[in-house]
Amino acid sequence: MNEQNEPQCIAFDGVRRVASGSLPHVARKVKDALDQGAPPSILIFDDVTGEPIEVDFRGTPDDVAARLEKTMAVQRPAPAPEAEAAPAEQRGPGRPKLGVVAREVTLFPRHWEWLASQPGGASVALRKLVEDARRVHAKRDALRKARENAYVFLSAVAGNLPDYEEAVRALFAGDSARFAAHTGSWPVDVRAHARKIAARAFPPA
Repeated sequence: MNEQNEPQCIAFDGVRRVASGSLPHVARKVKDALDQGAPPSILIFDDVTGEPIEVDFRGTPDDVAARLEKTMAVQRPAPAPEAEAAPAEQRGPGRPKLGVVAREVTLFPRHWEWLASQPGGASVALRKLVEDARRVHAKRDALRKARENAYVFLSAVAGNLPDYEEAVRALFAGDSARFAAHTGSWPVDVRAHARKIAARAFPPA
């Protein structure tokens, strides 16, 4: 297993960091801790999304590693097939293959009238509107997603810590200084990871 290409994660036993790094590495460290009597409440989190990661720790460390490898093999994207040396497909006139997906859209009559009047019709106009919105709001959407990711971790590990609610308010307000202040008294491992995962949630100074 090439651990350099595996998801990066972190494990916590309460407010103490158990291990961090690739998922196979962290899973083995957690398994070792469990075998030495650590409580079964150790949590593993994705280092980017903050989402908890479930690992089956039954059996030996090799059993755990084998099950994890099978699970991750299923989740890995299949490699793109090599292009075969074949004559290029001759396409006639008409709509190219764009990978479009047909789904229902509900709008008011005035919206349909405006869309129908646009060059290319409703579908082309909608696609242009969506692409424009993605470009305009890309930074805002990235910050919103980063705040949601950080909140997942905070709610799971820091919910009982002092100033938790104030830290969350600062997170969603985009106030990095207040977030740092309200996490200052937290246990060092939780504080360090909370600030790390929240760093992407604040706009550049």
